[in-house]
Amino acid sequence: MKAFFLLFCLSLTTSLFAQRNGSKSEIGGMVVDSSSGKPLRQASISLMTDRDSSYVMGTITDGDGMFQIRNVAPGVYRLLVTFLGYRNVSQSITVTSGEPANRVGILRMVEQSNQLQEVIVRQESAPVMVKQDTLEFNAGSFKTQQNAAVEELLRKLPGMQVSRDGTVKAQGQTVSRILVDGKPFFGNDPKMATRNLPADIVDKVQLYDQSSDQSQFSGIDDGNRERTINITLKRDKRKGYFGKNELGLGTARDGEANRYQAQLNLHRFNNGRQISLIGQANNLNQQNFTLGAGPAQGPVFVGGQEGGGPPGSQTPTNVIEVRAGGLNYRDKVGQRAEIATSYFLNQAITTTDQQSRRASILPGRSLTTDQQNYSQNQQLTNRFNARLDWVLDSMTSLRLTPSFSWQSTDYTSRLSSRSTLPGLEGPGLPGQTAQLVNTGETGYGYTGKGLNGYNNLLLMRKFRLEGRTLSFNLNTVLGDGETKALNQSVNTFYDSTGSNPVSNLLNQQNRQANYNLQNTLTLSYTEPLSFTQKLEFRYTYSVNSNRADRLVTDRNEATDQYDRVNYSLSNNFSNSFTFHRAGATFQNQRLRYRFALGMDVQQSQLQLDNRSADTSQRRQYLNLLPNALFNYTFSGNRNLRLQYRTRLNAPSLSQLQPVVDNTNPLNVRIGNPQLAPEFYNTITLGYNVSKDQGSKSLSAFASLNQSHNRIATSTTISSSGVQTTQPLNVGGFWSVNGSMSIGRTLQPSNLGLTFTTNIGLSRAVSFINDQQNVAKTASVGQGFHLQSNFNNSLEYGISGNLTYQTAAYSLTSKQNTSFWSQYATADLFWKLPFRFVLSSDLTYTGTTGRAAGYNQQFMLWNVALAKQFFKGNTGELRLQVFDVMNQNRSLVRNTTDTYIDDVQSRILRRYLLVSFVYNLRKFGI
Repeated sequence: MKAFFLLFCLSLTTSLFAQRNGSKSEIGGMVVDSSSGKPLRQASISLMTDRDSSYVMGTITDGDGMFQIRNVAPGVYRLLVTFLGYRNVSQSITVTSGEPANRVGILRMVEQSNQLQEVIVRQESAPVMVKQDTLEFNAGSFKTQQNAAVEELLRKLPGMQVSRDGTVKAQGQTVSRILVDGKPFFGNDPKMATRNLPADIVDKVQLYDQSSDQSQFSGIDDGNRERTINITLKRDKRKGYFGKNELGLGTARDGEANRYQAQLNLHRFNNGRQISLIGQANNLNQQNFTLGAGPAQGPVFVGGQEGGGPPGSQTPTNVIEVRAGGLNYRDKVGQRAEIATSYFLNQAITTTDQQSRRASILPGRSLTTDQQNYSQNQQLTNRFNARLDWVLDSMTSLRLTPSFSWQSTDYTSRLSSRSTLPGLEGPGLPGQTAQLVNTGETGYGYTGKGLNGYNNLLLMRKFRLEGRTLSFNLNTVLGDGETKALNQSVNTFYDSTGSNPVSNLLNQQNRQANYNLQNTLTLSYTEPLSFTQKLEFRYTYSVNSNRADRLVTDRNEATDQYDRVNYSLSNNFSNSFTFHRAGATFQNQRLRYRFALGMDVQQSQLQLDNRSADTSQRRQYLNLLPNALFNYTFSGNRNLRLQYRTRLNAPSLSQLQPVVDNTNPLNVRIGNPQLAPEFYNTITLGYNVSKDQGSKSLSAFASLNQSHNRIATSTTISSSGVQTTQPLNVGGFWSVNGSMSIGRTLQPSNLGLTFTTNIGLSRAVSFINDQQNVAKTASVGQGFHLQSNFNNSLEYGISGNLTYQTAAYSLTSKQNTSFWSQYATADLFWKLPFRFVLSSDLTYTGTTGRAAGYNQQFMLWNVALAKQFFKGNTGELRLQVFDVMNQNRSLVRNTTDTYIDDVQSRILRRYLLVSFVYNLRKFGI
């Protein structure tokens, strides 16, 4: 299969590029100022079809005002020339097969006067434009299906990738924030905009790296950037009603509830005022929002997880039923203030049914644990987000961004496990008999509630001297929650012969209350040294306080109550991490490049209070935190960015609290109050190239993380198979992560082709039974994506990925492993006669090299047939079949520095769904 996949990629690439070398022509000319005759450098040249103005390819003029567009297929086109400050020039041109070159001669552009700007309502824009550090796409040049969502438009844009779960990547990097007309939409959840707004209201899509609010104001790049997309709306679509509403019912498997889907999506925009009402309910694993908490903080263990397929396949591991609704509002308040606020309520019922096989690393041999786990988690979440921008006077402004969430959770699980050691005859030898070590049956459940809050207050003051600023930034993070849990289990242990069982019974109740409050104040003062040089002085004071009160009680047989306190498992503990940090940054910014050099000194204090044992510790740390940044913009839309940063990560309360957590009695955890903060060095390198109006692009990204005191794990595995895990500081950690994406628009078919290469290497140190174990992981993946541009009747796409991963352990080479993952998908959208529409997607997933019974090769095929009606095809009756061949499954491999885990999950299988969809479109009212 791997050979077939590689041969298929090679043949596809060869055939696609071969068509570019046939009998084709080139178009050339010169662009000058109409009055002076001076050549216009970097004028935008776009070639579009004469029939429907679809973008074909483009370029920019050189230093002499000359341009050439090569490999143009025969046809009738329109040449569009745009240049800032000049009126657009448009010219029709016909290319024939017998004409190798077409010269359009000298194109003269007329300077545009200021008073005419406002009346040009039909001005044409180039498909792709570069504006300093922003890449701007004209949405009208990238056609989408009728009634498509914004994420379908993003799939068309050069260098953009959208995975099946809605994650957006631009030039190989994940987009973490999506704005609408420069403002948040339903808080900071990217999916709220991409999956709930229609593509036909979008005018421009702007891609850039957004720095922090304080950094944007001061003009000093602090290195904290988020990949951001800003969606600007068409002027004639900023006033009106629109939305998508859907209702569907379907079949179910034996013993399961019928499948259903309902969606409410209504928007009322009136220029600056925006009101959106969103609702959703289904049991189909579909969410038009991000479920759960925000992104994880701290370092990522590169190569630490292999999710059953390449990055982007997003293998599901459970079945989710959701009910959700929310309201978003944005408007001006008076002449100086603007407010954006939203409320969102969702209930998610997540059912997980898994079986797994874990091979734990042991000196000389491995412990194999087979588990069967069933759980159901019901969570109700309320979210509130707001943003207030208030201009106090011409020199002073204030920004306030509070957000809160309230959760209530009801969780139950049943876990069965069986652990064995290899027989005495040696693993893999004939006649080997596995030695039974232990078995376990655990029932666990809890109810909980919690409050999470976040607020950022930024006060900004400018002075009369250009570049002199002063800002105050107060950031607050709050968490307050409590749980009540019941833990009941029966665990049986066997001797070295696998006999003479001894059983332990556990019947406990535990109550835990957690509270944390973090306040961080940052003061920043910038002073201009010259027109190009600037100096920033900053000071940060932060206090992070945490408290955890854990009470465990055993069941009293005499009273039938949980009234016997288990003091060995109960603990009241608190900690605080306080630091003062002061530093300065020198920044020099020129036309082509910018560099910054900075240094901070941080004095930290870690305070630990074990109130149950009446003990306390206080430890002081002094660290130097250097940072550097270099950014260079070459001619021809090429950019290089090199950054070095250092950071300090304080250990969490759960890592510090010296109490045993026996939620799983066969795999217990205990904190370590001797932990010190982690210190990380990080180097990142990014290089981006965009040519011919975005039809050719290359993006490369690499990062190096290194730590000499990373918080790792020390695992002790007893002779009875009970594993006890405790965190500790160890050195020798590093990880390298890299990706490269090459994109190209192929003509004359106007296909978008992207090749993506990913690589990851890591080295991590842990301890197993007091012996050092060095885990080295490596992964390399090659993928491609081919996407057509919608021609009003047909659209298709095909993609694939082949990934190879290895993991090697110094403690036992018998656990070394290597495995392949293959992933390919194809999709089709076809408008048939009589307003019928056919859509289909087919996905192949295959793996090799895993534990017996955990490899997979299967096809997931979905088909839908729809009949459109009403004016403008706003109504649709759809018949959908999910998993036609009934083969859908989920197999995931997790590789860490102490174990390898293969997990098989029960997920959605074949169902049929009948839906009615209505798209509301009323603008100008």
